[in-house]
Amino acid sequence: MPAPPRILIITAAFGEGHNSAARNLAIALDAVGAVTQVSDPCMLGSPRLTSFVNNAYRYVTTHFPRVWEAIYRSTDRCDLSKQRSRPMRRVESALADLIREFQPTAIVSTYPLYPYFLARILHGLATPVFIVVTDSIEINAAWLRAKCQHWLVTDSATRQAMMLKGLLGEKIVATGFPVHPAFAEMQPVGSAAACEPFRVLYFPTAKLPLVRRHSRALLDASPDVQLTIVLGRNVRLLHSRAREIQRAYPGRVRLIGWTRRVPQLLTRHHLVVGKAGGATVHEAIAARCPMLIHHLVPGQEEGNLRLLELIGGGHLAETPAALTRSIQALLANQAAHWRSMKNALIRHDRNSGAIQAAAFILEQSAAP
Repeated sequence: MPAPPRILIITAAFGEGHNSAARNLAIALDAVGAVTQVSDPCMLGSPRLTSFVNNAYRYVTTHFPRVWEAIYRSTDRCDLSKQRSRPMRRVESALADLIREFQPTAIVSTYPLYPYFLARILHGLATPVFIVVTDSIEINAAWLRAKCQHWLVTDSATRQAMMLKGLLGEKIVATGFPVHPAFAEMQPVGSAAACEPFRVLYFPTAKLPLVRRHSRALLDASPDVQLTIVLGRNVRLLHSRAREIQRAYPGRVRLIGWTRRVPQLLTRHHLVVGKAGGATVHEAIAARCPMLIHHLVPGQEEGNLRLLELIGGGHLAETPAALTRSIQALLANQAAHWRSMKNALIRHDRNSGAIQAAAFILEQSAAP
């Protein structure tokens, strides 16, 4: 029997989308017999700096999004092929060690930096490289200038946007964001379902005052709203304030800390309220769960919002007042607007991105 394909998946901790895509793709590849390894060369090569930058990234994108926009826009002008600082040399060396030890038959990168290193590491070798683009429509030039066999993207609009930037259409494949394969088997709330109660799933940011303001805005919009607050990595920071809301609205608020059951939660709720990160938006799309965006990082996440609006499955509602108005509009006329959004997401039909990406990678890796 031929040896199973060995797929090295490289990711980075700067934003959950890269890691989520990598983990889900590994699950899909493992299910069809591939041998996978998911690694973060930044953490391996420069752990202290990576942890510091990751914490700084989360803080700035949460509290000073316009500052991050300026940083993000500046990377459009960087030639990453010539960035050889000492920390980056360590990361490149760690990546070279990974390849030497794992001996992959193909490499998948969910972070735009690594393909520039791979061009040097793999010089003269035939190992195919695939780039999984975790952003939508608004694509930073860092993704576009790298060399690879194929780019795997979230949707046809993103594919078109990249072609307009000069990339060849045959090298860009719209597989969908690599959401967890479980989404393909789940049955979400249907568009004809009753909306009493109207179950809302809320992912707050680390901004302390907003968890109470947003929660009140959602709950006061209608007595039919039942709210699930997922505190995630901010559970210690936000728990006391979320608990206040739970006491103020008895029987209507559920609190959850960190959880791996996001697919199940999304498919059981009528609406999700969260930030416009790639993983969250595309998991909502996969679950056919309409979404309200309460926090948007300019530049990096604008394309995710544009995609959601283009599909007709969600929109921006950055203030408590906007959240209240949006809920009331969704529920008016026997929830006609919510049902319309739900049907738009059903038509978009993107709930198996990791499965499709895995199949394509294996097919191309086996091609002579």
